[in-house]
Amino acid sequence: MRRWAWIIESAAVACLLPSLAAPASTVNTDSERCRAGSIDACYDAIRWKPSDPSLLLSLGDAQLRANRAKDALRTYQRLATLAPNTPGVGAKISAVEAKLSAKHAPANPPLRTASADAAGKRYSNAAPETQSH
Repeated sequence: MRRWAWIIESAAVACLLPSLAAPASTVNTDSERCRAGSIDACYDAIRWKPSDPSLLLSLGDAQLRANRAKDALRTYQRLATLAPNTPGVGAKISAVEAKLSAKHAPANPPLRTASADAAGKRYSNAAPETQSH
């Protein structure tokens, strides 16, 4: 009888251990997927460890690769607030700010400028003799 009790207890412990370890393995899997670049996995991992600097850095990098520069800037700024000694965060913030400011700069200059008008150039198809002005 004791032999069966020991086997049953061993089986129960063997079934119980994987279920206890499941949340920790999920965090590790999400952390690894986050570092690989999955934004959703980063959000899941950050739910488990909200102040982990490496996860925030990975999330910012993933957002930047996904062309979400504004989100990446907010994430890097949050990282700089939580862990100001993290190497490279200041450079990443500066690079993202430069990228965002370059987006808002006009790409093409205006065709007519004030200096061209002041030089006396006319923009008309009519011959100068027939113009009324």
